[in-house]
Amino acid sequence: RFTTMAAAMRTHASCSTLGRTQPLRPKAFSHARLAIRTNVMTTSDAASTPPEVSCASKRSVLMGVAALATTFAIGQQAALADPAPEDLTKVTQRVFMDITVGDQPAGRIVFGLYGNAVPKTVENFVGLITKEKGFGYQGAIFHRIIKGFMLQGGDFERGNGTGGYSIFGRKFADENFSVLHEPGVLSMANAGRNTNGSQFFITTVDTPWLNGKHVVFGKVLEGMNLVTKLENVSVDRGSKPLEKGFISD
Repeated sequence: RFTTMAAAMRTHASCSTLGRTQPLRPKAFSHARLAIRTNVMTTSDAASTPPEVSCASKRSVLMGVAALATTFAIGQQAALADPAPEDLTKVTQRVFMDITVGDQPAGRIVFGLYGNAVPKTVENFVGLITKEKGFGYQGAIFHRIIKGFMLQGGDFERGNGTGGYSIFGRKFADENFSVLHEPGVLSMANAGRNTNGSQFFITTVDTPWLNGKHVVFGKVLEGMNLVTKLENVSVDRGSKPLEKGFISD
């Protein structure tokens, strides 16, 4: 069963093993450095060294310089290839969901997505919003809401947290856990490692125990007041809302 916290998820305190994990430390971004060791001769050494040894040493120096230049080029390429930490949370795309509660339009939530950090996860979410594959979020409900924690939705298949699938197939792998959880982020719900489908959740508080367990791929840009409204709807003992809030568009 897909879940963003423990077993029954009845209360904030009743987290699963996710609740016992330590916060993921920010990923360190650094370029690999190769140590180049060269034997450089002094003038006095050269004067007392046979010509053949001196030539060999010169060749060694030239090879060392060439290796150093290669290393520098590799480092420059790595700098271009690896996004800087601040680029991971750069919003590369904006999407929205229109929400209906009961039979009344409730408003719109606008999300900013982190395409630099997790491009495949973002592609999946956008594909499900636009229904480019013929299936997606329209009509899906927020099937689990826990005040002081999160809203979970996206199970367009069964509507109870046991279904849903991605545009890539039933499941796809975790891209990375580089972006940490904080209030108002958009993250993938799962049933363990590498089981991402369509279900997602929106955090309403800081949730460090989810770091390293769920892939964060965006944040709420507009409509956090609507998230708060949904967070406060009445729910049953299983955290299922008594009044349905669903994605109308």
